[in-house]
Amino acid sequence: MIGRLSGILLEKNPPQILLDVQGVGYEVDVPMSTFYNLPALNEKVVLHTQLIVREDAHLLFGFLTNEERVAFRQLLKISGVGPKLALSVLSGLSIADLAVAVANKDASRLTKIPGVGKKTAERLLLELQGKFAVSGATAASGAVAVAAGNDIVNALLALGYNEKEADWAAKQLPKEAGVSDGIRQALKLLSKA
Repeated sequence: MIGRLSGILLEKNPPQILLDVQGVGYEVDVPMSTFYNLPALNEKVVLHTQLIVREDAHLLFGFLTNEERVAFRQLLKISGVGPKLALSVLSGLSIADLAVAVANKDASRLTKIPGVGKKTAERLLLELQGKFAVSGATAASGAVAVAAGNDIVNALLALGYNEKEADWAAKQLPKEAGVSDGIRQALKLLSKA
């Protein structure tokens, strides 16, 4: 199994990239969340990967974070969800947004993703229930609280951090940090704490 690739980014053709690893070019499909955060061409990149072997093809999928790869693997376990649909789900929603949609049982949010119909959305909600940790406070209320201007804290709560940890990490971030970049930086801070 190929679990990780480290190399030079040669081509970017969404959703596929070409990664040169010591002279071997790997074609890797990535979700748009990873694609938008890739470095410039000819820069070094490290990807967590998942190899799918089929009768007619060997498909390699790459992710900048291990959390994305774990979510991808969870999606693949669901009946009727193949690698392309799982990649589409991760392209349409961040992991935090997916966790919020699952916690809120929000099928309409999932049906906005290309390739996800009503039945598939309901199956995803049912199968993913409990797969994403939700803090005790939000689980007790039955939904994840979404407050305007506090998306980073809410995303951390949806990923299983308690309110104290989420508030601490959010306060450490620069004021100009965007939501996705802020979540990534907060997760790094929390992993070191």
